[in-house]
Amino acid sequence: GNEVVNKIVGGVIPKEYIPAATKGIIEGLATGVLAGYNLVDTKVTIVFGSYHEVDSSEMAFKICASMAIRDGAKQASPVILEPIMKVVATTPEDYLGDIIGDLNKRRGKILGQDMQKKVLVITAEVPLSEMFGYSTQLRSLSSGRATYTMEPSHFEKVPAKIQEQIMKK
Repeated sequence: GNEVVNKIVGGVIPKEYIPAATKGIIEGLATGVLAGYNLVDTKVTIVFGSYHEVDSSEMAFKICASMAIRDGAKQASPVILEPIMKVVATTPEDYLGDIIGDLNKRRGKILGQDMQKKVLVITAEVPLSEMFGYSTQLRSLSSGRATYTMEPSHFEKVPAKIQEQIMKK
């Protein structure tokens, strides 16, 4: 998760403006800098600032903090993450090569294969975005004899080429 830490000392920013700055930071993290995707697992530390007795306001601190997040995040070389699914396909041995080939085309990583009760069980990690249409393709490749399950596993950095395509949209 995201975390905001206040390390202001000596009152360079009055205490009453810290909640507004924190809100601006949280909003900045929520809108992100890459194609509008939110920033995750980010720690933001407020270490310095300034204020003016007449011109400062909660709204000004909120906007300033949000802009600071945008500028700082760009300098941190952010990346887009994608959900990776754990896929377990069960198939008769005759279709093994075609099914593994299809998983590889979908940017899948084959983690293993195991013979269980006269069928092969293939375990792989595949980006969720590549799994659309998989059910139909699996039936087609196996004459309807293979099955699969899928569950969330983790997130990984999107390959650079795909990130470029996302950014163009």
